[in-house]
Amino acid sequence: MHDGMNRRNFLGWSAAAGAAFLAPRLAEAQSTTAAKTETKPAGEPEVKPVKVTKLSDNLYLFEGSGGNMALQTGPDGNLLIDSSYTKDLARIREAIASVAPNSANAPSILVNTHLHSDHTGSNEGLHAAGFTIFAHRNTRLRLSAPQIMKTFHKTNPASPAGALPTATFSTSLDLWRNGEQIELACFEPAHTDGDVYIHFHKADVLHMGDVWFNGLYPFIDGDAGGSISGMVRACDKALTLVGPNTKIIPGHGPVGAKDRLQAYRDMLSTVHNRVSALKTSGLSEEQALAKKPTADLDAAWASGFLNGDKFVSIVYNAL
Repeated sequence: MHDGMNRRNFLGWSAAAGAAFLAPRLAEAQSTTAAKTETKPAGEPEVKPVKVTKLSDNLYLFEGSGGNMALQTGPDGNLLIDSSYTKDLARIREAIASVAPNSANAPSILVNTHLHSDHTGSNEGLHAAGFTIFAHRNTRLRLSAPQIMKTFHKTNPASPAGALPTATFSTSLDLWRNGEQIELACFEPAHTDGDVYIHFHKADVLHMGDVWFNGLYPFIDGDAGGSISGMVRACDKALTLVGPNTKIIPGHGPVGAKDRLQAYRDMLSTVHNRVSALKTSGLSEEQALAKKPTADLDAAWASGFLNGDKFVSIVYNAL
């Protein structure tokens, strides 16, 4: 069952709406978003070129300033997963043109794996260029309103109307594009309460969004419904979908395989059990931090933007 859009309805929508996408709107997108991309938004990393890596015949990894993206190309149109930061719009478009130079007039789809701005920042510009945005219904709900992020002591404003997903689901949705069955399905609340994975069955590629930070302690957004127990369950779900040769795209970090995802899942479970035991015993957050429950794990997992103490604090508050 799909929420608001089953397969039959989607096919009808696609046929009816396809003509609307035939006229290129790239010039409009550039003009309406130029003001946003000229000034570096606070808290975002510097702009860097989008690195393109071929994963299969028509599927590419895009690595920019934000989370990992992926692009499927073909006669049915482009399908892009995530949109990095707002300032990356021009570079994303350049990367698309580099591998799909004749696709400007084909229907295009953008799938958001969740709500965070390093994965949704260029939504508005890509929507103006003709992309229809798909996401979990909770992602649209959260993008529609200000979002508090206590971990970073900030509140993100509501997204503009043009950045909001216009096709949403609450369980799963199958697309057939460019000779491929593409499964869009939600995890239970994990990194947020709107996490989805995208499974390319023929290409044997799985995009997990920020449920997986490969080789890194992950950020878990408890203010957006995330929890470490949900992260463990989501990894368990993903492990049932992949085989020994599956290419798994994390939200952050390099493309990996099943063994690396298993190691990450086991780390999450270990930290969950340790911090949960400390909290259940009545220790405050400060007292739990003093116990250094990740001391033996930090060398392997603390090479990203979160050190062991910060991760323990996030886990403690997301239990």
